[in-house]
Amino acid sequence: MAFDQFWRKGVRGTSLSDIARDAGVQRGSLYNAFGSKEALFVQAYERYAGDYLVALQKALGAGSLRKRLTAFFDLTISNFRAGTPPRGCPTTRGLMELGAAEGEGLDEEARQAFANLISRITVLVQETLSAGAARGEFNGNSASAALHIITVTRGLAVLERAFGDEPQLRKIASHTIDLVLGRKGG
Repeated sequence: MAFDQFWRKGVRGTSLSDIARDAGVQRGSLYNAFGSKEALFVQAYERYAGDYLVALQKALGAGSLRKRLTAFFDLTISNFRAGTPPRGCPTTRGLMELGAAEGEGLDEEARQAFANLISRITVLVQETLSAGAARGEFNGNSASAALHIITVTRGLAVLERAFGDEPQLRKIASHTIDLVLGRKGG
């Protein structure tokens, strides 16, 4: 519940009063339990990150390399488009909030939580590409290609937030897969 508020409004746009009201608890109870809004955010974000990584491992788990990467982008775009209105990407939103308001709202603990999730996603994509290379579906540099793919997902998050054009996001994802794999990968 708290993370939904953060996801929709960002950390600076979310008040503990809003979260307390939606949760049916007193604001002071949240302060006593978490110490600060930022600490509550980090705990909620880490729970989200764990759930997302489980879904990501499943998406990357079966089929040809092309199918695995398509499933990765499908999950990513669906995640951005979830909610009414779509909530976007909590990681990219948080990183942008950090950059826009240095020292106002999010701290080093949040920055580290974002970096950890991006790193873990990058490793999963790199391992998927390496496995595809072992099967003859990819002949590039797995580490560089994974960084490229992850960078594209950050751009997709910004484009989704700005324009909400899902067909365009899917077109960019498909083109990225083609660039990375060429015509290999099933």
